[in-house]
Amino acid sequence: MNIVAELFVVTFKIMWSLVLAGAKWFVRPREKSVGGQVCVVTGAGSGLGRLFALEFARRRATLVLWDINKEGNEETADMVREIYRKLSPSEESSGIAQELPLFQPKVYAYVCDVSKRESVYSTAEKVRRDVGNIDMLINNAGVVSGHHLLECPDELIERTMMVNCHAHFWTTKAFLPAMLELNHGHIVTVASSLGLFTTAGVEDYCASKFGAIGFHESLSHELKAADKDGIKMTLVCPFLVDTDMFKGCKIRKEMAPFFPPLKPEYCVQQAMRAILTDQPMICTPRVMYMVTFMKTVLPFDATVCMYRFIGADKCMYPFLAQRKESTNNNESKTGI
Repeated sequence: MNIVAELFVVTFKIMWSLVLAGAKWFVRPREKSVGGQVCVVTGAGSGLGRLFALEFARRRATLVLWDINKEGNEETADMVREIYRKLSPSEESSGIAQELPLFQPKVYAYVCDVSKRESVYSTAEKVRRDVGNIDMLINNAGVVSGHHLLECPDELIERTMMVNCHAHFWTTKAFLPAMLELNHGHIVTVASSLGLFTTAGVEDYCASKFGAIGFHESLSHELKAADKDGIKMTLVCPFLVDTDMFKGCKIRKEMAPFFPPLKPEYCVQQAMRAILTDQPMICTPRVMYMVTFMKTVLPFDATVCMYRFIGADKCMYPFLAQRKESTNNNESKTGI
């Protein structure tokens, strides 16, 4: 095709994609069914991972739960089983699980340290042996060191990078080959707004989330280049979630009402809507799209001014101080 004609075609496709994206603001896309599909959730023992597991359970997916904490993972598994028991035929016919009414979903719990590729590969092999191929991979596991860079032990920096970023390589390498063979699957990367823009005091966490997002986007392009349109990708980038992970984080009090921490349930509900409609990316709340855009177009000094006005430049300092105090108290108790 002549390059000029091709340019017109590309321009039309770009404009049409913008129209379709805008239409989704007014017409909610239909959610796909995940009933009977096998879903692996990493970091399922608590926090967002547990909530993701419960949401998929309500939609009658078979759950495969991974966590390094056996007790927390088993608690999540028990909660999932309770949801399965409560699902009635009337609920199935109401739209939550219209398909496979006779299918009885199951839950499988595995202890896995996703920071170690040997653990990931061996656990993935157990899953294939016990359950079979998987349909959905939710890369959710995450940690934060909670130390200033020069005060952070090297081991904690390595742990943050391994859990938050490198683990995505190992889990994807473990499960992607079967997805490619079938041209079917869905990979979800639970990242963070701190993988799109940064703040002071959490260099290792931001770097790990930037890495996870870079991996996700590159893999998305690779799947498109291979014409594997049956494998969907969704990137989840929430603002700070109201859990113990960043407890104590504060911005300027006058601005706090405009940027409140997200309720975990709301965060997961929004992410589930994106996943079930095959949305490529979701930032929660929507203002995060604007913040990310401003970061790309504003000079760095202008971004610093904006950070200082909002109080985002040192928002992590109270959290880091609490972590340091907690660490010192634990060391004192150990010493006693």
